[in-house]
Amino acid sequence: MKKYMYVYEKIKEDIVSGAIKSGQKLPSKRTIADMLEVSVITAEHALEILEAEGYVSAKPRSGFYVDYTTEKFFGAVPAKEKPAAKRPVGDGFEDESFPFSLYSRAVRTVLSERGADTMKKSPGTGLPELKSAIRDYLFRSRGITVSEKQIVIGSGAEYLYGIVTELFGNAGIFGIEKPSYEKIEGVYASKGIRTEGLSLGNDGITSRDLWSSHANILHVTPYRSFPTGVTASASKKSEYLAWASERDGYIIEDDYESEFSIFAKPFETIFASDKENRVIYINTFSKTVSPSVRVGYMLLPNRLVDVFYRKLGFYSCAVPSLEQYVIALLLSDGSFERHINKIRRRRRTFL
Repeated sequence: MKKYMYVYEKIKEDIVSGAIKSGQKLPSKRTIADMLEVSVITAEHALEILEAEGYVSAKPRSGFYVDYTTEKFFGAVPAKEKPAAKRPVGDGFEDESFPFSLYSRAVRTVLSERGADTMKKSPGTGLPELKSAIRDYLFRSRGITVSEKQIVIGSGAEYLYGIVTELFGNAGIFGIEKPSYEKIEGVYASKGIRTEGLSLGNDGITSRDLWSSHANILHVTPYRSFPTGVTASASKKSEYLAWASERDGYIIEDDYESEFSIFAKPFETIFASDKENRVIYINTFSKTVSPSVRVGYMLLPNRLVDVFYRKLGFYSCAVPSLEQYVIALLLSDGSFERHINKIRRRRRTFL
């Protein structure tokens, strides 16, 4: 573990456990550095990440104070909607697609090494090679631990939204962010699912709308929700989990684009913090590789794995085996992560 991540984890643990209370001032960067035997720069780096994720906030000439809380904020300020645009157009940055030369080389390697296997039908939830590569990538880069059985491969986020509706059936009421990516509501409406629009505040769905809703399933985009750009704070993610526990409900975490966070680590996922197995995690390679690569994946919480295979295990995987093998290779040989890191460094220059 890198030193700044060690410092980050130590301070975060003290904040979440309540050892350092909400509103309390943290020790100075120099004091933290001396206590944990690291450099001041390392301590500063860790504090920047904690601030970005909403655990602490900096006050000029004063220091860092704890922002994390489990209290409900009913007075949250509604977020201002930004002008609509197609979901995800690079946010003003130059083309961020995966380099074609590397992708085409991976295709040639797969065709050479796999041969006729690329023409075979994929297992219903995806090829073991891709599921294994995703499992390993999530563990080393996002702190997510899952088994291959929890991973379901699908042809993009909208396809996986539809699978989720069939998993829950018409019994659930889905709470969605207001405003949100239009296809989320569109998919649910096409499946006959009842939805409730829940207003966004500056750090996520307002507590008033969250707790007064009739929803028992919550669809959220914690990192830069479209079109508002709102990112949920650590306190808000904790509140979402508390809501799911109290409602005996579930959360669908739509983790679009968070790998491109400009900070030293991708933003924390709700899935990784979930202790009760109530979060379904969805991500795709549409932004990180190419919009034309229709490969997405869903992580099922353990309590839903058997239900999924019993109800929906008969489905065929809609992603061609060739594309699955290619993505698996890019994840396994380091090409994918090198690309992610390159884009993150590039984005930092625009700050």
